[in-house]
Amino acid sequence: MVQGSPTPDGLVTLKSAFPVKETVDRLVHRVEAKGLTVFCRIDHAANAVSAGLQLRPTEVLIFGNAKGGTPLMQATQTIGIDLPLKALAWEDAAGQTWLAYNDPVWLTARHGIEALGIAPATVMRTLLAAVTQGAAVP
Repeated sequence: MVQGSPTPDGLVTLKSAFPVKETVDRLVHRVEAKGLTVFCRIDHAANAVSAGLQLRPTEVLIFGNAKGGTPLMQATQTIGIDLPLKALAWEDAAGQTWLAYNDPVWLTARHGIEALGIAPATVMRTLLAAVTQGAAVP
């Protein structure tokens, strides 16, 4: 994974200066400040404990809005499997927190709508970079 840039699989990964819970709390604040809706926050580590298993802190935030995602789904409804937007925060074995998300421009390639989806995906890319950077960096 390359910090701050998409890897070949379309994942953008950033180091976070904060623990997982705080990183996601900060992300929620920034997402809501941009007028997006938080649909769900999933604590994978808590779910693991409830199943009698252990997992380092790992959370997913699902968020977005219809104005941003609908144009992509109008181009091809299969992109709905990747929307709304998601961000994953996790703690690695060394105790470092990471924050990752799918690059929306990469998603247009995945679903074969580069020409139709590049404009809205580029807006999403810029927004995601801003909110994740704000959540991960002091």
